[in-house]
Amino acid sequence: MNTTIKNANYNGRFVPRTYSDLFDVFLKDSFPESKNGNFLPSADISEDDKGYYVNLTIPGINKEDIKIELNEGVLAVSGEKKFNKEENGKKYHTVESSYGVFKRSFKLPENANVEAIEAEYKDGILAITIAKQEGKVVKSTIQIK
Repeated sequence: MNTTIKNANYNGRFVPRTYSDLFDVFLKDSFPESKNGNFLPSADISEDDKGYYVNLTIPGINKEDIKIELNEGVLAVSGEKKFNKEENGKKYHTVESSYGVFKRSFKLPENANVEAIEAEYKDGILAITIAKQEGKVVKSTIQIK
């Protein structure tokens, strides 16, 4: 008797039917893609002694279409990348660029100086700099006696 799993959900969790399904789900969830008019800009986050740096890759958007908000220690970047269909005489065969509404949120560390956040948009990269508060220690090593 051969039975087939028709429903891929088990208690609200995805249960892959094959190893191929498992990898498809992994790859789909791991890379930004356009879904229902939404996309997820890639982010590079780094730090040094002076601050934290967030670089979001958002090519083809005007800086006026980007909004940056800070609420209870969470930095949120949102906006919309519009697809310009009104190019006379052009018929698109393939569009691989992502378009639509986006939002990325980042929980700031306790030593982030929320009064000293700067943002610059240049060449499709939104660079956000968050200074560290001097004297505020977030992490330390405790010696055992």
